[in-house]
Amino acid sequence: MSLEILDQLEEKIKQAVETIQLLQLEVEELKEKNEQSRQANEQLRNENEHLKSEHNNWQERLRSLLGRIDNV
Repeated sequence: MSLEILDQLEEKIKQAVETIQLLQLEVEELKEKNEQSRQANEQLRNENEHLKSEHNNWQERLRSLLGRIDNV
């Protein structure tokens, strides 16, 4: 093999390594964003459950008050 072919091969290998490293960084960033999204989603689910519970409590209280009014 000639020296020129080896130089070309070396350059292609360097480019491939750089591309792999950039892709690995991108994967890590996407994992972090995914985790943040998962946490935000979980927080919203918890808030939704809390609001549903409050809504149910208000409905029960209103039913109770309406029942008292009906008894009067």
